[in-house]
Amino acid sequence: MASVKGVCVLVGSVQGTLKFSETDGVTKVEGDVKGLTPGKHGFHIHQFGDTTEGCASAGPHFNPRGKEHGGPTVDNRHAGDLGNIVAGEDGVAKVSITDKQIPLAGPNSIIGRTLVVHEKEDDLGKGGNPESLKTGNAGGRIACGIIGICQ
Repeated sequence: MASVKGVCVLVGSVQGTLKFSETDGVTKVEGDVKGLTPGKHGFHIHQFGDTTEGCASAGPHFNPRGKEHGGPTVDNRHAGDLGNIVAGEDGVAKVSITDKQIPLAGPNSIIGRTLVVHEKEDDLGKGGNPESLKTGNAGGRIACGIIGICQ
């Protein structure tokens, strides 16, 4: 059986292409995001693959286990909590992430869901307020794209 691969294309003032591949239960996300302000930006997979109202219709973070928001290295986190990407002075973030909670196949597959880049840094659930445990205080959604299957 061939392995599933995914791709997400971000369009608008922030652009990028992210490729997804899974090996032995670990999903790798690689690519570039361009047009960002320098610094950290929250990077999450959201519940729905719906961009009918822009990034707002993507719903909350993908959270099949009913956990609180957290960083990518802790167990108490939404599956879609991928932490932050970091843009350099040129506005480009080079993305290379591996994660065990975002499979490309099966009941909790991320295929068909939306990847969202946020305007601010994700505080990884350590902000000391209710919003931190929900969204990481990462601010508005500045770019998004639906994760699809690719060759």
